[in-house]
Amino acid sequence: MRIAIAGSSGLIGSALVESLTGAGHQVIRLVRQPSTAPNQIHWAPDSFGIDPKALDGVDAVVNLCGRGIADHRWSGRVKQEIRDSRIIPTQVLAESVRLAGVPIFVSSSATGFYGDTGSRAVTEKDAAGTGFLADLTTDWEAAALTAAASGSSTRIALIRTAPVLSQSGGLLGKLRPLYRLGLGGRLGNGRQYFPWISLFDAVRVLEFVLTRPLAGPVNMCGPRAVTNTEFTKAFGRAVGRPTVFAVPGVVLSKAVGEMAEEMLLQGQNVVPEVLIDNGFEFRHPTLDSALAYALGKAS
Repeated sequence: MRIAIAGSSGLIGSALVESLTGAGHQVIRLVRQPSTAPNQIHWAPDSFGIDPKALDGVDAVVNLCGRGIADHRWSGRVKQEIRDSRIIPTQVLAESVRLAGVPIFVSSSATGFYGDTGSRAVTEKDAAGTGFLADLTTDWEAAALTAAASGSSTRIALIRTAPVLSQSGGLLGKLRPLYRLGLGGRLGNGRQYFPWISLFDAVRVLEFVLTRPLAGPVNMCGPRAVTNTEFTKAFGRAVGRPTVFAVPGVVLSKAVGEMAEEMLLQGQNVVPEVLIDNGFEFRHPTLDSALAYALGKAS
């Protein structure tokens, strides 16, 4: 396949490029700087966008754009930047995919779509929840679906991504130094659910979706979400450090604000029903196996 990827330098994107190239696919990287190699296409979603002719002959476009959600406290300006970094590039790509007649469009979303589910398990059949992240992902997915406007036959898959576990960065990159110092601990009451997936399986899910006739939302997460308490204990075991601390929710809310409520004290008990029903086999089906892989202790 000839596959164009936006967001190819990120955690998932760089691993996906390596895997697809190794499997013999032709990968084209959509880059924000002037292209310096034959496998690059320059684009600027905030200005001229992308020339649809640049996508001629492309079999699939993968959209992994978006700035980090937890990099800064959520001020009004930061929340707008988070939205713009996802929705604007998605709108540009969707329109170009439609005009170029690209057969497959795989576009990122997130499990934050479901809002706070409590202990209730949710699948792709469930509706959006409430809150900033739920509203963001709803609008993000709506932008991707415009690729199907005017009777387009493009197959659109919406990848609702859980936090990705990797030694290369992401969530574990932020938590590992704290846990190594013995400062890891439960957040709030610890009962909030936490969906997860290993980087290895995240890449395999994207490859699976590219090569199967899957359309609509796909939950990209491990088979069973865990509570914050379970995650805390598992990560403590993985790094060989105690997890005796607990951070009260009120302290988190005062320190981090709205982001603490939605990302740390609320959670989603997400089930990857579409993947399971279509026969996807996880290399890391348990949190312990995913953590061992992320920490370089297992393949």
